[in-house]
Amino acid sequence: MIITVTLNAALDLTYRVAALRPHTTHRVLDTVERPGGKGLNVARVLAALGHPCTVTGFAGGAPGAELRQRLAATPEAAGGLLTDALRPVGGATRRTVGVVDVSTGDTTMFNEPGPTVTAAEWADFLDTYRGLLEAGDVTAVALCGSLPPGVPVGAYADLVREARATGVFVLLDTHGEPLRRGVAARPDLIKPNAEELAGLTGYSEPGRAARDARRRGARAVAASLGAEGMLLISEEGGWRAVAPERLAGNPTGAGDSAVAGLLSGVAEKLSWPERLARAVALSAATVAAPAAGEFAPATYTSTLPRVTVTPAPA
Repeated sequence: MIITVTLNAALDLTYRVAALRPHTTHRVLDTVERPGGKGLNVARVLAALGHPCTVTGFAGGAPGAELRQRLAATPEAAGGLLTDALRPVGGATRRTVGVVDVSTGDTTMFNEPGPTVTAAEWADFLDTYRGLLEAGDVTAVALCGSLPPGVPVGAYADLVREARATGVFVLLDTHGEPLRRGVAARPDLIKPNAEELAGLTGYSEPGRAARDARRRGARAVAASLGAEGMLLISEEGGWRAVAPERLAGNPTGAGDSAVAGLLSGVAEKLSWPERLARAVALSAATVAAPAAGEFAPATYTSTLPRVTVTPAPA
């Protein structure tokens, strides 16, 4: 089983418009509403690949209830590969709105801050998290996304230490101060994008920044570089992977699918180059899908053998 933690889950709304223009009225071509947040997206992709997942974090209010209903209705949950262990909170789960400009393929995002989590609610979550880790069949943990108001800024560092104490592989995918503190707890893998990595280290060159992140505590670094693919630096070596072509579509959730690709490779004991190729192929297949947390299977199947993986300085 793989655990994904989404402390700031969201009810995702995606609107498609012919062209996005400020200060005008838009006619929406179609709407997609789905359970979201980085860890939920990761779990859905992992489950679609055949890996059982348990999702935990927080859900509250009418948006939280809607999120859980929609999660239960997904094919992954119906097939028994996705288990809901979200904890209730008094505040309302946030909503995110993505507006896709069909003329350019660009997406504009509006993200609410999330509910305020009380000390008692945080303690309740920690009990749930520890119980899941102690179940004994956990392959990996993914700690994903932003922190809602009220959650300690060092929360991810604590969760990394809890996972490492049980010998479970732990991946951290966040940004800013939570990432800085989380890295110091020595996660097995972090998955920042280029901007997040530069914010952590102060270096704009991805290779130098990734090596610095390892010195700060991360055992391995997988950096998303947009159209330039992904760079992975670990104690076993370094590699860069690039997709065969750039696909038009909605990039929302592509990084989450990359996380799922890396974690599925960990669960299957693949090599780092194989994990990296899978991450890039899934990321590309997500751009071709209509919504985050989904990927186009045919695109993934055709892209994977054509991903180019080359050595990079470690």
